[in-house]
Amino acid sequence: MSSLARRRATDYTVKVISVAFAAFALLLLAWILWTLVVRGLPAIGPHVFTRITLPPGAGGGLLNAIVGSLIQIGIALVIGTPIGLMCGTFLAEHGKTTPVGNAVRFVNDVLLSAPSILIGLFVYQLLVMPFGGFSGWAGAAALAVIIIPVVVRTTEDMLNLVPIGLREAAFALGAPQWKVVTLITWRAARAGIVTGILLAIARAAGETAPLLFTSLGNNGWSLDMNAPMASLPIAIYQYAASPFEDWVALAWAGALLITVGVLTLNILSRLVLAKMK
Repeated sequence: MSSLARRRATDYTVKVISVAFAAFALLLLAWILWTLVVRGLPAIGPHVFTRITLPPGAGGGLLNAIVGSLIQIGIALVIGTPIGLMCGTFLAEHGKTTPVGNAVRFVNDVLLSAPSILIGLFVYQLLVMPFGGFSGWAGAAALAVIIIPVVVRTTEDMLNLVPIGLREAAFALGAPQWKVVTLITWRAARAGIVTGILLAIARAAGETAPLLFTSLGNNGWSLDMNAPMASLPIAIYQYAASPFEDWVALAWAGALLITVGVLTLNILSRLVLAKMK
């Protein structure tokens, strides 16, 4: 067999293996989505969005868990996004080879790969034990710690993709550093930065372990951030292991709501960004 024939055979073999593994991964994803739809869609009804958690057989819903999740994720996003954006900008614009930049990048990589339960324990020691109880603020802080490293990494990567010529042209026109960053590099990388923020939301929205140690959960209706607060991941965790069929159905409904919510958010953001370009 000639060298050209061997290369073609190797190329064909690698392509077949790659396509096979890609198809297998897509099959698993489709299987998961199908299971969510089959189990969760029949459980979706008006009671899910209009009633709070009730005893088994009473026709309870997930209103308190949905509102609690939205509040905690919203606060975490307000806390984590500016910190992650500024830190990623510093690493891309000023800290590429500096000792401080390398140290921050290393710590961020550790946080990015750290188990979420460790983050929950950290916030438990920082905000729960000193203040004498679980709270929505502690849950939001734990989710913010999860959001920050994702935003930092994607912001740095996206800003590094901006051509250096854009920065040089702005500097040549006399623009100060802060204007170059806010009006040139951020605008050029905005699609990637927003995508990173959405990825951070998607990761934080489904986390259960940090909330077990921070906001704990609440079976009643409460908007008090100084008290334990309900959330969808906690409700799913509690209901999925329940022996009661209606609670198990609510767990599937909650899992489907989280999946559809993240998917809808990604689609809407893509449409908005497409109009902005």
